[in-house]
Amino acid sequence: MSQIVSEALLLLSSGQDLSTEQADAVFEELFSGDMTNAQAGALLMGLRAKGETAIEVAAGVRAALREAKLIKGLNSKRIDTCGTGGDGSNSFNCSTAVALYLADMGYEVVKHGNRAVSSSCGSADVLEDLGISLGTTAGEAKGVLTDDKFVFLFAPNYHPAFGKIAPIRKELSIPTLFNLMGPLLNPARPTHQVLGVGRPEVMRLMAEVLALTDVEKAYVVHGAGAFDELTPFGVNDAFLVENGKLTEVRIDPADYGFAAASPEDVAVKDRPEALAAIRKVLAGTAPSAMLDMVALNLGAAVSLLDGTSLEVAMNKAKAKVAKGVDKEY
Repeated sequence: MSQIVSEALLLLSSGQDLSTEQADAVFEELFSGDMTNAQAGALLMGLRAKGETAIEVAAGVRAALREAKLIKGLNSKRIDTCGTGGDGSNSFNCSTAVALYLADMGYEVVKHGNRAVSSSCGSADVLEDLGISLGTTAGEAKGVLTDDKFVFLFAPNYHPAFGKIAPIRKELSIPTLFNLMGPLLNPARPTHQVLGVGRPEVMRLMAEVLALTDVEKAYVVHGAGAFDELTPFGVNDAFLVENGKLTEVRIDPADYGFAAASPEDVAVKDRPEALAAIRKVLAGTAPSAMLDMVALNLGAAVSLLDGTSLEVAMNKAKAKVAKGVDKEY
């Protein structure tokens, strides 16, 4: 075991945080493949048990991006909508629907995602069913984005180093630092982002990490009902990240005319139901709770991109969702 790894594990075992230098060094070893599976598992468990810091997550993100296939030459305003997952909600694919609505409205969307891990159907599963390619390469992505206003960046295609770590994460079977890192690793480096977290205790952490990146404006949200997106079930908590500064925000659906709903109203029991739900959502014919949930998150995204108030953006989002997308899937 290298001295870098042994020192990091010793610190974590006593509940101490890693410095920027220590975190950078240990994640460099992790992604280079120099750690054994036991050491990597101990590192991830030690960080989770202690509680990850913004410095540690940011170091992991930097190390992962150094190994990633980044998309070059993007200068336009572009957004990603995603969550950390793992909230166990069994809800329909709201963030994916929001991304497709945004593209249909003319905004450029760089959707980064994967297949299902804890849910019945992940963003990749949904988009594949809708006929959207999962095989877009880094060289093709810019052209696809220009033509379609939407490009899906299938995580395994852009982060080959994660293949070494996947078996360890699977064996641990608990959310780890990588669940937090996932939404921060978009190879198109979005300028704007709506990032959902299912664990309220990491909401500020994720906002702090985003503030350390080049993102211009973002919402980090934790939805009522412990969802990793805004919901119509009650008051939602959020952080607005802008110019490296954090502002706490409370988003009450009632303030924007949304009817109260419950988690059962947006649940899907299996993959076929999830795939059917997304088509109804895109057509504007899904149950009202699902459409309201999409409109809430769409409104948050539009407010970031347009620079308008949430009230103006929510009204724009509601009108669009009531109509459905123009594109046929």
